[in-house]
Amino acid sequence: MNVVAFCGSARRNGNTAMLARTVLAELEPAGIETELVQLAGKEVRGCLACRKCFEKKDRRCSGRDDDVNGFIEKMIEADGILLASPTYFADLSPEMKALIDRAGYVSRANEDLFKRKVGAAVVAARRAGAIHAFDSMNHFFLISQMIVPGSNYWNLGFGLDKGDVEKDEEGLQTMKQLGKNMAWLLEKVNS
Repeated sequence: MNVVAFCGSARRNGNTAMLARTVLAELEPAGIETELVQLAGKEVRGCLACRKCFEKKDRRCSGRDDDVNGFIEKMIEADGILLASPTYFADLSPEMKALIDRAGYVSRANEDLFKRKVGAAVVAARRAGAIHAFDSMNHFFLISQMIVPGSNYWNLGFGLDKGDVEKDEEGLQTMKQLGKNMAWLLEKVNS
């Protein structure tokens, strides 16, 4: 089994990546392979709504030539998908939104490629707005017919400066529990 995580922060190895790595660290002891893809510095542009993916049905986005098709391939190959985003004006980062829109469209155009995969969302926030970002990622999972594990609280951590989330003990505990629940669910779904 494997899980691919996408960190939608513009900052490499910042608070959002730290939260995602905390979740992934709980999957590895269960024998689940993990990969963290950081969108920072990658080309991730928005959907053009050209609908060529519905015409071609080749599991690819035809409207843009950037890094997204490689990310979609990783999502198709994975048993589980973790999406992590910072909170930007009470919502997702634009890179995460672009990934969701384009991967979601390609999935739907090709007979629901992510159906019955396990999906979980993680949000980093300075102070507020995280629930809307959390909901946006969960909406992607649910409309994609994915299975979403919970944790002992909302999957979010607080911090402004790099490393601040490591001081959020409750947030880190939530991430660890999410990782354990995700590992358990992956085992059940794939048995």
